[in-house]
Amino acid sequence: MKKFFNVIAFGAALFCLTSCATVFGGKVGTCQRTPPAPGQAMRKVRTGALIADIFLFPPGIFIDFMTCAIFKPCGEDEKK
Repeated sequence: MKKFFNVIAFGAALFCLTSCATVFGGKVGTCQRTPPAPGQAMRKVRTGALIADIFLFPPGIFIDFMTCAIFKPCGEDEKK
């Protein structure tokens, strides 16, 4: 029975860590977590992470959007 719970825990951890933006995107800032106010522009999505999620592990898309790691940090658009 203990082995069963270990396998379930390992699977849950593996599921949570397989989204590209969550793993490789760095720390999620408060700007990424707060939704835009009415009248403000929508937040930009990291296209590389989105494409990687689609091809490597499609359920990772949901994880990245739930953790807000898929969104670009504020001010990143001005750098380019």
